[in-house]
Amino acid sequence: MSPTPVPNSTTPFWRTELHELDSHRTTPDLPSDCDIVIIGAGFAGAALAYYLYDDNPSPPSVVILEAREACSGATGRNGGHMKPDVYYQVPKYIKKYGVKAAVDVARFEASQVQAFKALVEKEKIDCDFVLTRACDATLDPDLARDTHHAFTELQKSGVANLKDVFYAYGKDAEQLSGVKGALSCFTFTAGHVWPYKMVLHLLRTAVNKGANLQTHTPVTRISDTELPDGRWLVETERGSIKAKKILLATNGYTAHLAPQFRDKIVPVRGICSRITVPKDRPVPFLPYTYSIRHGVGMYDYLIPRPDGSIIVGGAKPKFWHDRSQWYNVTDDSKLIEPAVPHFDGLMQRTFKGWETSGAKTDRVWTGIMGWTSDFMPYVGDIPGKPNQMILAGFSGHGMPLILLSAKAIVQMIRKGSKFEETGIPEIFRATEERLKSTENEILGSNSQPKL
Repeated sequence: MSPTPVPNSTTPFWRTELHELDSHRTTPDLPSDCDIVIIGAGFAGAALAYYLYDDNPSPPSVVILEAREACSGATGRNGGHMKPDVYYQVPKYIKKYGVKAAVDVARFEASQVQAFKALVEKEKIDCDFVLTRACDATLDPDLARDTHHAFTELQKSGVANLKDVFYAYGKDAEQLSGVKGALSCFTFTAGHVWPYKMVLHLLRTAVNKGANLQTHTPVTRISDTELPDGRWLVETERGSIKAKKILLATNGYTAHLAPQFRDKIVPVRGICSRITVPKDRPVPFLPYTYSIRHGVGMYDYLIPRPDGSIIVGGAKPKFWHDRSQWYNVTDDSKLIEPAVPHFDGLMQRTFKGWETSGAKTDRVWTGIMGWTSDFMPYVGDIPGKPNQMILAGFSGHGMPLILLSAKAIVQMIRKGSKFEETGIPEIFRATEERLKSTENEILGSNSQPKL
């Protein structure tokens, strides 16, 4: 296993229209020092850079280091799905963390969709953003029954804000969702976006205001301790930089540079596709984005795009039994071969009205996510490492977590705010207790990240 991003990665649809900053280096050589080094130029790194410069008359000097091209990691390979979890995992989190913590997470995720919409409008970001509703349709009888019981209990408790959630169970689910054999369905506000275009716009905004973007610059090491002057030494394949502060936006590759996160943030390989309808045929209407639940932790996610194509990911039933295909894997230059045929005919067999659409697989790619052993992201100060912070470990669910988390981290940097003053859920905090924990929910149970 390579601990760093591999060359010759599969090409996702999102990277078929490349931006001028894709392989950009603001200066021919690395600067010798700066105030802040951001490692990673995906959504997390770009959002951190954006907020460091936003409405800041005296910004710090910022260098953004990216191992490959800009937005070539998980953000450039996901479904572009901004789907908060406002109900599904809430009962589980109540049992594990208590009512307040569980409700805080659901509220935080739900708030991201409107925050993202506001950002797109403020910055006039051309990224195909669509505000819509997501539909979770369940096909498995046992899961449908269990989810029904959990949701009705959640409703009775009155602890969660379910005003935006519509639920249908039984005979109406198939007709309302359009999914063949659906036994239940939930709908709620969500969004979808061309993630690469969004990230590159944020990077362009930061670079225009003074950020130094250095792509194709893998970081090989961070000094174990601070230098005598209090700075950290960041070593790359192209030289070293001394920085007062380091922000890790490294997701699945975090443990390579911060070994204390080994087995806490695990690289997990997933697979995604683009499905198209022949140009001479009408594209059947899809009213929502979707998660199709085949069983506990087994799902497909689908995002209908404005151009009529559909982004589809998941395919877990085809390969999840073989851990070598996905767990602790950092190679996105190869496909997950057993999963590739899953996308052929998927629309026809899943949705009513798609039987004669001629929909076919246009392309398939893989990507490396960063799953945490407790399925909570790591946000904030890194224990025992002064002036090092982290925003990573989204367990395949980063789109409705990153934006406001990045904004909060920058609030801590610029205003000196305490973690508890930022609005980030407390259970996201990077703590020594979490790093010492031996639990691994990824392997220890059928629990899966939210989709």
